[in-house]
Amino acid sequence: MSDADSTQADTTQKDVWTILRMLQWTTEHLKKHGSGSPRLDAEVLLAHARNCQRIDLYAAYNEEPPESVKAIFRDLVKRRASGEPVAYLTGKKEFYSVPIRVSSDCLIPRPETEHVVVACLDRLKRMRGPVQIVDVCTGSGCIAAAVAKESQRLPEVQVTLTAIDLSPEALAIAKGNFEQLGFGGSIAVQQGDLLASLPDQSYDFILSNPPYISDTEYLQLDKTVRNYEPKMALVSGPTGTEVIERLIQQAAAKLKPGGWLIFEHSPMIAERCLGLLQAAGGWREPHIIKDLAGHPRIAVAERA
Repeated sequence: MSDADSTQADTTQKDVWTILRMLQWTTEHLKKHGSGSPRLDAEVLLAHARNCQRIDLYAAYNEEPPESVKAIFRDLVKRRASGEPVAYLTGKKEFYSVPIRVSSDCLIPRPETEHVVVACLDRLKRMRGPVQIVDVCTGSGCIAAAVAKESQRLPEVQVTLTAIDLSPEALAIAKGNFEQLGFGGSIAVQQGDLLASLPDQSYDFILSNPPYISDTEYLQLDKTVRNYEPKMALVSGPTGTEVIERLIQQAAAKLKPGGWLIFEHSPMIAERCLGLLQAAGGWREPHIIKDLAGHPRIAVAERA
């Protein structure tokens, strides 16, 4: 091969946007734009553009995707660089090994919230017979869906689930998730302000990831959260405990004796949440569970 031919071959090779090259360039690009997980973001978005699994990318590093895939990927990367969350770009997020569809009408499920599911299942395993569970502020329905899936492994209990949210748009997302996962006929969906519309003394578990961010704390959140996730699902009020105070009060009337209230909260208000439960009375040994990072994250209390 002549020097001219060699130079032309090198130039041609540089013009080829293989999957590996696209991932490398995108990783650096997203890193410059503030992504905390640029390589993962790049892989998830490219897999979505190719309609394949992330693992499939590794066996196709030297392939050049068709222009249609490149065009989709370029748009996704542009939107991600501007701050739009990956979950909203792909329309899905895994939660407790359950695929959950999401949109900007609901919060993106987070790993910390899985501790609500774990705390529920730990107690559910010791129960027998019919069990009534409410997931209030259900959002995408991720908590209810995960509990429904895992309870199938517990033949000793017969779980009935109700998912409640104030937002009709979020409820539509939750309902779609339940139907897609095969729980459309077994999880009741209800619009309401916390537990106000439910009958008293009927439930074994009340689970929740309620709004718990204060007005001041909201202004300090990452712009990706502020600009894209629904404020209604995040902000409780000036102190961050306004919704939780009402939840504790209402749950006291709705739970059976021996029933459990389990809810997520910010580590910054953990002591206040525990204090609210203790001051309310009627709760047996309320306590706080730490998440995997060691932060006080989940409040648990048994109705006396």
